[in-house]
Amino acid sequence: MTNPDQQSPQQLAHKASHAILDQLPQLTHRGLVVDSPPGAGKTTLVVQAAEALAQTGIPCIVIAQTNSQVDDLVRRLAASPHNLKTARLTGQDYTLPDDLLMLPRTRISTRINDLETAHVIVGTAMKWATVRDRQWPWAIIDEAYQMRSDVLLLTARLFDKALFVGDPGQLDPFSTVQTHRWQGLAHDPMSSAVAVLLDKNPNLPVHTLPVSWRLPPSAIPLISDAFYPFTPFHAGTRDADRALTFTTAGIRSPYDPAIEHAAQTGWALMELPARYTQHTDTEALHTTLGIAERLLTRITHVTDETEPQPHPLRPRDIAIGVAHRGQARHLRLLLAQHYPRLQGVTIDTANRLQGHEFSVTIVLHPLSGRSDASAFHLEAGRLCVLTTRHRHACIVVARAGIAQLLDAHPSNEPEHLGATTTIPDGWEANHTVLEHLARHAVGPGQPRY
Repeated sequence: MTNPDQQSPQQLAHKASHAILDQLPQLTHRGLVVDSPPGAGKTTLVVQAAEALAQTGIPCIVIAQTNSQVDDLVRRLAASPHNLKTARLTGQDYTLPDDLLMLPRTRISTRINDLETAHVIVGTAMKWATVRDRQWPWAIIDEAYQMRSDVLLLTARLFDKALFVGDPGQLDPFSTVQTHRWQGLAHDPMSSAVAVLLDKNPNLPVHTLPVSWRLPPSAIPLISDAFYPFTPFHAGTRDADRALTFTTAGIRSPYDPAIEHAAQTGWALMELPARYTQHTDTEALHTTLGIAERLLTRITHVTDETEPQPHPLRPRDIAIGVAHRGQARHLRLLLAQHYPRLQGVTIDTANRLQGHEFSVTIVLHPLSGRSDASAFHLEAGRLCVLTTRHRHACIVVARAGIAQLLDAHPSNEPEHLGATTTIPDGWEANHTVLEHLARHAVGPGQPRY
């Protein structure tokens, strides 16, 4: 994105974060919302806000959505140079990582009574919902767009004011039960906490973090246009800061055009012949694994702003993202049976990859091989997560014919009066992404079996 003020990314980010932190002590509203693009430093802002409140003598609680998010925040807070007294409110059934038990100035308990002297107490939203007869001046809600509105209602009695930090382009809250009975109703529990908050409090201040430190410059135009059209952002690095290079050539494989094109441009689309396959497409799954294996066989070297000297790409630097848990299970089984070299590669769904980053991501397109375009597969947040986990390059594997599928089946889900549907946005976002990827298409691979 063009920077009209010619300010450096560091200056833009510093200005935005300080505007947020400076407003906290004098906030007259009950809440403040911070929208963040992928990799813009949400966790850093949460830690900075907790530090700022603690330095003024104001204790606060931090509400995250998953245990892994809570554990990460506790580690970051424990490393604060401000000697924060940090506490981790945990559930009875959760097994804490061993390293959390060794952190300095950090108390851990299942009972809030044991933690009340801490400057900052961190826990999941569902754990906080069990706390009674307590109240704090401030709460910081991390990944606020993934919090359900009913969970916000259960925890709102715990604090006077709140800082809501989240990524509006990521996946909406989800449930393991059918929720259609509530769609369109004012009390729909599956509405995003931030959406309901802003609907009921339209005058709340909203800030935006303007820089992504994860995504390379090659990713910014597409991701901003497809998923963040109202809040454009900039890359924190230059084109020359990051590179993928290959130290060996070897016998050419069907996967070389894809990985070489992705190394040059940041994107590649490996398009397989059109065919209806639904959930399990063994050929496409082998293709994703073959691409990952070829990246390691070519002894790919990585350069970035944190390590200017080239260093080898490792399996843990690669992720393969899919839409369904069944696809992820099948991929792991194929890896164990046929691709021993890929041990350490992350394979998971968009829901579980959310919040993580890798040097290279390989994505099986959610609509690949499908005969319909359901709400689940059209969801903009799912495609956004899958295409925003990379620091260097993203390679998409897909069956031909997705554009025609979108034109023939804009949606097969019912519309609900009063509901804010994401289907048109998902349909439009998919077309935007496909139009961009068409310029980076390479021929079909020949996977092994």
